[in-house]
Amino acid sequence: MRDRRVALVWTAFVVVALVSCVLVLRRDDRLSDLHIYYGALSDLHAGRPLYEFRAANGGPFTYPPFAALVLGPITAVPEGVLRGIWLVATCAAVVAIAGAVGVALHTRRSRRPLVVAVAATVLMLSAPVQSNLRFGQVSVFIVLMALLDGMGVGPPRLRGMLVGVAAAIKLTPLLFVVYFLATGRYRDAARAVATFLACAGLAALVLPAESVTYWTEAVRQTSRIGNLASLGNQSLHGMLLRVGVDETTLPLLWAGLVALVCAAALLRARQLAARGRPGHAAVLVGCATIAASPVSWTHHQVWPVLAAMLLIGASGVTQRAAGVGLLAAMAVSLGAVLSPVSTRPGVQFLFENARAIGVSLLCLVGFGGVAVAARRTSRRPTVGRGWLRVGWLRVGWLRVGVTATVAVAFFAVQPLPAGADPTFKAYALDDVVNPRYFFVCRGPVECAAYGTGAPVTFGTRAEKTKVRVNGVVSPQVSRLEYYSAPGGAPRAIPLLDAYPGSRTFSFRSASMAQGRLVAYASDGRPIASYDEELAAALRATTR
Repeated sequence: MRDRRVALVWTAFVVVALVSCVLVLRRDDRLSDLHIYYGALSDLHAGRPLYEFRAANGGPFTYPPFAALVLGPITAVPEGVLRGIWLVATCAAVVAIAGAVGVALHTRRSRRPLVVAVAATVLMLSAPVQSNLRFGQVSVFIVLMALLDGMGVGPPRLRGMLVGVAAAIKLTPLLFVVYFLATGRYRDAARAVATFLACAGLAALVLPAESVTYWTEAVRQTSRIGNLASLGNQSLHGMLLRVGVDETTLPLLWAGLVALVCAAALLRARQLAARGRPGHAAVLVGCATIAASPVSWTHHQVWPVLAAMLLIGASGVTQRAAGVGLLAAMAVSLGAVLSPVSTRPGVQFLFENARAIGVSLLCLVGFGGVAVAARRTSRRPTVGRGWLRVGWLRVGWLRVGVTATVAVAFFAVQPLPAGADPTFKAYALDDVVNPRYFFVCRGPVECAAYGTGAPVTFGTRAEKTKVRVNGVVSPQVSRLEYYSAPGGAPRAIPLLDAYPGSRTFSFRSASMAQGRLVAYASDGRPIASYDEELAAALRATTR
């Protein structure tokens, strides 16, 4: 019977993997990050600078020069063939990671095949793995290398080297060096550092100009990676940017939170490793890299999916409930799915930042360190006193429910800081075709006629948790900024040359109650400001 279940689950995995790959290949922007790797390396082989490459979508090559050496052979095959190879390799990496999860859960050998099959299927369904497939990302391979090294799976003389290689491709695994030191794995830490330096040194010998450019310039230019304040960046840094923390306070506050999260995670990881749970420890350190990194896109967030599965595999009610909640956040975008019921900005902020908040809490409390955790049900009498076990289960779930309700209520009544705008988003040229975002005029004639001669002419559309603003600007306007509230940081609004003879814009905000739209001339002088007009337009649309 168990063999049949294993076969059924693996069949489900294969079906999900095949459907996912087919859907990815049918997209116009299929494996767009892999396309960037391919184009950048083709340029490099042709003698052009690696870090000056820009793909059609504007994406640059953002990894260290050693990554270019590792990925160099991909240009030996046509890009279409490479896509198929990359998708198969990604699915294979998912299976390998699932195997590590089976080991980490300490399941009996007879049950391990089923656990691995279920873990692989859950991983394949998760948003991070789907994002790796969609973009053709290297993140899943980085996770695999760091996880195996963190668990100490390889030969003793080679342990630490995988982390060194992974860090030379993507810097965030360097936190595992600190973990090795914290757990007394000094030789592993030394091998990791030596491997990282050797890889960087090899890249400097082969690609000297690119190495100088990366280590002196590109490594500090986080803006090359994209808009760090967007909801896709579920790191502490991204969440603080969305809260609207001012530029002077942000570095210190972010550094303090990162230090707190990493210290708590490393201390707890040391305890877990000492108790024979190296898999849990490695996953916890991996989650700390997600919270601490300046940018954590969806494809980076494989670690929290692993943490969720380990929590679900635990015996405590609270741990399992936390695992289910974290897994739900990693499977779907709660901000989008639950927006119809999140009628207050604070609740919407909680949902839209659920991954960042969940990972940070996981790092701070570790696996099972929550103060409100219910007693483990496995320690309750189970023979002849089933009613007592059921009673404790009910108490455990009641505590979980009360805690979750209190957390949501806390966010619901929170007054967000000045300038905080959890739903803010400015739309780009590719979004012009969407009538939900661009609704005041459609086409060059209509947009030219919509302008009134004023610097900015706009309309608003109110929705349950957000307000949309769409309009056109006159030729004298060179820059447009939006302030969500007095004292908050300005948000740049792109001016789009969507139609000949007119420039349009569109953005969304949580509320226009204190919003202000400011237009600037080419010399930087403000030429128009709209605050009461925004509020009046909003009142008109909600009548």
